[in-house]
Amino acid sequence: MKIAAFTLLAAPLLLTSACRRHTADLPDYGTVPQFQLTAQNGQPFDSAVLKGKIWVADFIFTTCPGPCPRMTSQMHQVQQATWKMSEVKLVSFTVDPARDTPQQLAEYAKAHHASPEHWYFLTGPQQELDHLGFDVFKLNHVDGAFQHSTRFALVDKDSHIRGYYETSEPQAISKLVSDIHALGREAT
Repeated sequence: MKIAAFTLLAAPLLLTSACRRHTADLPDYGTVPQFQLTAQNGQPFDSAVLKGKIWVADFIFTTCPGPCPRMTSQMHQVQQATWKMSEVKLVSFTVDPARDTPQQLAEYAKAHHASPEHWYFLTGPQQELDHLGFDVFKLNHVDGAFQHSTRFALVDKDSHIRGYYETSEPQAISKLVSDIHALGREAT
């Protein structure tokens, strides 16, 4: 009788831990603090809108002759793969805030079929972008050199960075999408 009662009580815990097992192996690279920047629509952007969301971040600039078009195309793939997951957002930070005005970012977003409900292109003070790029995401400086990481960062619903994905690696995007789905199944 005691064994049956224990089994009934333990079963939900075992099921919960089985569901969480999908992301237990995702590391925690630190927390993204709240920030305020400007979105491609020219409106102030408060990262509080990302609270409770899973999101993917990258650093690009709209006049980039190198990897940015490929990265933006890959981010579009992520947008398409997670279209039905309303809790997933995409965030592209500029490394060229002097030239990447909200209007420039809006044109770039439109050219790359970015859904404004799912994908934010952000600009703002160089110092704030540099803090996010270097100190928070540990990807790159935003210092006028236009050198930036080609990695995507995955952030969970509690604003913890849970993964980095090198966009030049063949399986990076499929791995990222798989990890997004795993985080989506993770209990909050």
